[in-house]
Amino acid sequence: MAEKALASEADAVFLDLEDAVAPDEKPGARGKIAQAIKELDWRGRPTLYRANALDTPYFYRDLIEVIEEAGDGLGAVMVPKVNRPEDLHVVSTLLSQLELATGLEPGKIKVEGQIESAEGLVNADAIARTSDRLTALHFGPGDFAASLHMPQTSIGTMDEWDEVYPGHRVHYAMQRLVVASRAAGVRAVDGPVADYRDEEGLRKSSLLARSLGFDGKWCIHPAQIRTVNEVFSPTQKGVEWAK
Repeated sequence: MAEKALASEADAVFLDLEDAVAPDEKPGARGKIAQAIKELDWRGRPTLYRANALDTPYFYRDLIEVIEEAGDGLGAVMVPKVNRPEDLHVVSTLLSQLELATGLEPGKIKVEGQIESAEGLVNADAIARTSDRLTALHFGPGDFAASLHMPQTSIGTMDEWDEVYPGHRVHYAMQRLVVASRAAGVRAVDGPVADYRDEEGLRKSSLLARSLGFDGKWCIHPAQIRTVNEVFSPTQKGVEWAK
């Protein structure tokens, strides 16, 4: 699956230790992540993986084991469920220690953070400015809805609950994340559409994110890449207007 992802037309790929891995499998998955970083052809992309959240028993070993084994091959770590600037401070400090211990260039390993909760959104401005390592903020629509106790039957697309609310229910959160990202000079990336068979829903979701200023969007299946790339690529008319 990692080879298939890296052979796709996605602009970036991350390998996952969080939602994609069952609890009992997490320790053993770290070595597979490091092996993929070292041995697979990333085709010029930054090498990136997602650790587990800081409030789990897995996080610190996710950093230590992968970085010690992957060494200079690692480009960045994605941190899910970032709630406070202190969360990224902890990550950055541990990364500095690992760089010193392994002889890596200080500051080499970058960080991308996910905003997935009410607390995270309230602190988005401070989070975006916490560390020079941070290069992007990502919106996590599924966990964000759960954080707000917001009923939801689909992730990333409209459902029957959106028919009740006179507008887009997470518009505020998405706009808020883009504003925080732009003010801090980091990228803003929208989360996924869970139903990879819903091409129309994916296109609508991508157009909404693009209209708000997001730089890109997650794909959880290769079938989604073409649509997302098409929506987020500048049109010829847009290029001419910019010139």
